[in-house]
Amino acid sequence: MTQYLLRVALVVTLALGAHCAVGQDLVYEPKNPSFGGGNTFNYAWLLSSAQAQNTIDDPAATVNNPFQQDPLKQFEQNLNQQILGQLAQRLIGNQFGSGSNGQGLQAGNYTVGSYQINVVPSNGGFSIQITDTSTGNQTTVTVPYF
Repeated sequence: MTQYLLRVALVVTLALGAHCAVGQDLVYEPKNPSFGGGNTFNYAWLLSSAQAQNTIDDPAATVNNPFQQDPLKQFEQNLNQQILGQLAQRLIGNQFGSGSNGQGLQAGNYTVGSYQINVVPSNGGFSIQITDTSTGNQTTVTVPYF
């Protein structure tokens, strides 16, 4: 009999409890403040968590960063760029007649910084081979006569 009373009491309690239960709507609240509505105090925690998980090194931070480059190396690069720019101006001036003032490019071998420049006349113009001695990269430019 006591088991029966316990079962009846349990059923009655569940029936009354289910009738009185109140539900609540689920509301999405973003954690990241960038997604609009997120808590701004989460910003520092999210940023530090992302940085701690990032295992990829930024190549721009270690290579060719102008703020961390040796000033002498930067000077050498600027000088080489200016000399190659003047070479290009002379080529254009010789071939198309703009401002060369009779200072033509002479055949021969030239060494400018880490560049070896070989100027060779050919049948229809001349050929310029530029070799970067530090890397071994080569570029050949053939300029025809017009």
